[in-house]
Amino acid sequence: ENALLNSFQREEFIADSYLRFIVEELKPFIDGRYSTLSDRDNTLIMGSSMGGLISLYALCEYPDYFGAAACLSTHTPAAIGDFEHEAEPWSKAFRDYLKDNLPAANSRVVYMDYGDGTIDAGYGPYQALVDSLFAEKGWAEPHFISRFFPGHQHDETSWQQRLHIPLELLLGAE
Repeated sequence: ENALLNSFQREEFIADSYLRFIVEELKPFIDGRYSTLSDRDNTLIMGSSMGGLISLYALCEYPDYFGAAACLSTHTPAAIGDFEHEAEPWSKAFRDYLKDNLPAANSRVVYMDYGDGTIDAGYGPYQALVDSLFAEKGWAEPHFISRFFPGHQHDETSWQQRLHIPLELLLGAE
């Protein structure tokens, strides 16, 4: 897997620059301008598809900043486009990363979900491996939640239909 990841020959992934922007520029700007609860336990990150993948990555890379991650239709195969044929090694490389970098079990909240329509149709086996990894590391509900939504697709309409679930879980129902 290292050869695969190193094949990009970059000093860092664009994801690292994106997360650095959120943590070093965007979050301080928002916290400085608005009345926020800026501590880790009141800061969450959320995304769908590759945004779900980077949200989980953010929780690992910046555990002092994020107390929760909501990951909708997380692209757990971790390979797209020209790299789809390499989904297995990409997914394993990301799971290996998680194995080494997840915060302590049940010290944060992680919500993940997926459907069975369009691209989500292929996510089940990969999500099951992620779920198993979390369980092996000692994570359990209510700190790790993984949900399957039959009939939901990999699109904004499906995400909108279930968005209230992670929002209520992470922010409260009020």
